[in-house]
Amino acid sequence: MNFTFMILFFFLISLGILLLFIIRYFRDKWKPTVLIVLLFFLFLSVFFRDEIKYSIPFQKSLIAFHHWTHYSTAKVKESVLLDSPLIPQLPELPRGCEVTSLAMLLQSAGVSVDKMELAKEVKKNPATYRVENGLIFFGDPDNGFVGDMYTLSKPGLGVYHKPILELANKYLPEGKKALDLTGADFEELKVHLSDGRPVWVIINTTYNKLPDSAFQTWHTESGKIKITYKEHSVLVTGYDDQYVYFNDPLTNVKNQKAPIDSFEKAWVQMGRQAITYLP
Repeated sequence: MNFTFMILFFFLISLGILLLFIIRYFRDKWKPTVLIVLLFFLFLSVFFRDEIKYSIPFQKSLIAFHHWTHYSTAKVKESVLLDSPLIPQLPELPRGCEVTSLAMLLQSAGVSVDKMELAKEVKKNPATYRVENGLIFFGDPDNGFVGDMYTLSKPGLGVYHKPILELANKYLPEGKKALDLTGADFEELKVHLSDGRPVWVIINTTYNKLPDSAFQTWHTESGKIKITYKEHSVLVTGYDDQYVYFNDPLTNVKNQKAPIDSFEKAWVQMGRQAITYLP
């Protein structure tokens, strides 16, 4: 059971027991008592409406309770620019943008780890590339790194957020926890950036929304999926009213910038995949 809803469940059970006690104790005055209790519940639903609404996208997270209570007091700054480590993926990892961006995130969290170690440890998808009757068969990046990370002369693509999240939690020290922001609004990324934590994301190499022609269909162990060879990962380090800033492991540019509107659209197109950590 989700931690947030465990707390709410026991809270409601406790209130129910209290309600029964009050009704039993004040039998002759049960109507006003029930009214008072109902008004109390109404007060709770109104007072915590933002926190409850916010917690919904994170129902699968064991740290959801801490997360939505933190969000309720968080302030989004007008602009942020973090000094996060820059690590190039080349020449060793031509397809290793995801693990290289993760190395930058982990080093920002105080973890001493390099990209090559993460490249070795990240979960791999064993599917092999083949084409039959014009159909492409390969692996699902949600289930592990697809293809070869070390050379472009062999088939390959990359990996999505789930295996990266799993890997991040292996390296984060006690007291810190990787946080899956996938599916959240871009404003949520700003909350964590305002708190001094960069955000790992899946984007594309153009930082703009891609046309449909840039995607192709693969038949995978999970079914049919749409992929693009322009898939990319960077570490978001800041924003202002016009631009988003990021460390790009492919261009090897620190705090590279792109128009925030186009960057957000490209990020949404790639599934709103994002990861950070809680202190």
